[in-house]
Amino acid sequence: MIQRITSCAMVTLVAVIAACAPAPTLKAEATALSGGQPVIAVTVDDIPAHGGMAPGETRLDLSRRLVAALKAESVPAHGFVNGSPAQVNPDAMAALEYWADAFPVGNHTWTHANPNELTAEAYGEEIARNEPLLEKISRGDWHWFRYPFLAEGDDPAKRFAIRQYLASHGYRIAGATMEFDDWKYNDAYTRCAAKGDQTEIAKLEEDWLDAVRYSAEMSRKIAKAIYGGDIPYVLVAHIGSFDARMFPRTLALYREMGFRFVSLEEAQNHPAYAGDNDPAAPPGPNFYATRQVGGMPLPAERVPKIDLAGLCV
Repeated sequence: MIQRITSCAMVTLVAVIAACAPAPTLKAEATALSGGQPVIAVTVDDIPAHGGMAPGETRLDLSRRLVAALKAESVPAHGFVNGSPAQVNPDAMAALEYWADAFPVGNHTWTHANPNELTAEAYGEEIARNEPLLEKISRGDWHWFRYPFLAEGDDPAKRFAIRQYLASHGYRIAGATMEFDDWKYNDAYTRCAAKGDQTEIAKLEEDWLDAVRYSAEMSRKIAKAIYGGDIPYVLVAHIGSFDARMFPRTLALYREMGFRFVSLEEAQNHPAYAGDNDPAAPPGPNFYATRQVGGMPLPAERVPKIDLAGLCV
């Protein structure tokens, strides 16, 4: 997972354990939203630039391909922006503008900052520095925030101060209740693409799809352990080279598994996201304090079946 030990996110589900037990009202609202069918809100981080690219690709090309994959399936999506790459790279700016013309955007800090490496004041400056760009490119309300690395901060006082900053500036926090470590695959893919090694790329594709399925099943098991049923899930993905290649098959797999897609706004209307929708509220725990929920063991974190670091080196 993305810095799971510093995050209250991967699963916002787990974050609410300390605050509430499974409740019939939560189950009923989840069922009412989905019509009995599990739903996902797709979010895409690190726009306009994440990781390396395969030969011949541009940032604009990746943005176009991701947007095309989402629109082909009529899937709503929400992108989270780091403004710094766009400032120094015209290709990255073009990629950002292309995305913002198609889908809503939110704040991901200026440089993809980690709160554990900054003061709360400096972190607030990272958030504020992104705002003029978001105001310029956005076609709607951009007051959604996604923590880079899904890290809210190890220090409780700093974490509280950042949440108060977000609340005072009108932000909602984008939850993260489903993710499959898509970022882990990008470097291996760009190496294999540079070598033209289609055999190894096929291995990456197979493992990626296995990770998609596993993570979806894991999120559903955790939700059922806490709430007794599905909640709307918020998926975290990235604007990477391998994401652009794999997103058509990824969306198809989710549909095959019985999911349909909703907007971030619609998903986070569920009470499970109350602490994200109101950053001024007391936050839940920011890491897995236990591997059990109500005496029910949680699924083990998935380990890739192939050596991503050693592939195509």
